[in-house]
Amino acid sequence: MVGRVGPAALDLTEAHRFPNRPVRLAEGLRWDVLGLYAGVLDGLRAAGPVDSVGVDGWGVDYGLLDADGRLLGQPAHYRDARTEGMERTAWARVPADRLYAATGIQHSPINTLYQLLAAQGTAQLAAAGRLLLIPDLIAHWLTGEQGTELTNASTTQLIDPRTGTWAHTVADRLGIDLALFPPLRRPGDPGGRLLPHVREATGFDAPVTTVASHDTASAVAAVPAAAGERFAYVCTGTWSLVGLELDGPVLTGSSRVANFTNELGVDGTVRYLRNIMGLWLLQECMRSWAEPDVAPLLREAAVVAGPRSVVDASDPAFLAPGRMPERIADACRAGGQPAPSTRGETTRCILDSLALAHRRAIARAQRLADHPVDVVHLVGGATRNELLCQLTADACGLPVVAGPAEAAALGNVLVQARAHGVVGDLAGMRELLVRTQPLVRYEPSGDRGVWEAADRRVPGG
Repeated sequence: MVGRVGPAALDLTEAHRFPNRPVRLAEGLRWDVLGLYAGVLDGLRAAGPVDSVGVDGWGVDYGLLDADGRLLGQPAHYRDARTEGMERTAWARVPADRLYAATGIQHSPINTLYQLLAAQGTAQLAAAGRLLLIPDLIAHWLTGEQGTELTNASTTQLIDPRTGTWAHTVADRLGIDLALFPPLRRPGDPGGRLLPHVREATGFDAPVTTVASHDTASAVAAVPAAAGERFAYVCTGTWSLVGLELDGPVLTGSSRVANFTNELGVDGTVRYLRNIMGLWLLQECMRSWAEPDVAPLLREAAVVAGPRSVVDASDPAFLAPGRMPERIADACRAGGQPAPSTRGETTRCILDSLALAHRRAIARAQRLADHPVDVVHLVGGATRNELLCQLTADACGLPVVAGPAEAAALGNVLVQARAHGVVGDLAGMRELLVRTQPLVRYEPSGDRGVWEAADRRVPGG
């Protein structure tokens, strides 16, 4: 994505798109990170000369390098089964309540902490001289320099959210060597310049600027909130990340039990949020149905009355790929609800379940953080899904402002622009977004009682 930023302008253009196809090997599910890097180089070449490059991506996963800086195998995918049961290993060394008090990160089997516990005793980890989170790995291959960007590092469950530094006591008790990680960097820090062979491959030279390399941190930085606005956010895509932007972490026992996480954001902010399975549920159904186009599914879902059947969209049972329509139907039956029997009913079940999960997370976050909100900002790919936007407004009983769709890319670009003196602080970045990006407002409608009834049909929350 190429961004052009000025005092009254913020434009984004797609330069190149390439697939991300994980590969299942005998040892498990792996990322084709070399294929992704090739796509990055192709994208930079298509983008043409630029003033700065910033890299963001997903959290928790990493690549290991040997003492000579060579990659030790393809990085493990967070959906790989190798972390199953690792929480018991962790909690035997650091009880769950102490782990949360020290790191503020929700329990999730995908966290880097559990991945490293699963890797203990392996020849690959024993041979490793360096660990680079995925965006840091791509930046390293572009520049030859190494760093650990803080917003993404917070997803490892090895950072103290109060200080923004490593949680050494936790790592020591778990036997995790923090020396594997290069020094911490913050959004806006210099990240080096393109290496000679990269300049030759792309046709230009430019600095790499450290951005909020966790894509959700970049997306939250691009929430178009007005000055003084009390807002919640829903960052949508494969996952739905739902929560609040706070000045400090919430580390209470109630917060831990509710499985809220305290990830770090731009300018010392805390992304107090809950992970929900997101549009992964629909993506997997589309794969099962061999349906490449979401539009007919949304049309079919719009004529289905709802919320008829709902499932817990944060249930780890939906984490793994495969048989998603059947698993959703089974979950409905297990909850004493009608099982969807058509594609439209299954799609409506997913969208209603996501809207309900958004409602639950926003309501719970407000109580736990004592931080009331007046509006929900929905950013990311689902801003194009009018039905989900309206259902979220209806379920939450709050107006939903949808947009921008490419929030992560815009947050990435704006942090680069700020580092190079083009825009001001976080409030200034958001003011520019409000003035330049197309936004759609959805007002809540319908009977809120049906959502209260749906909430009672689903355990947890």
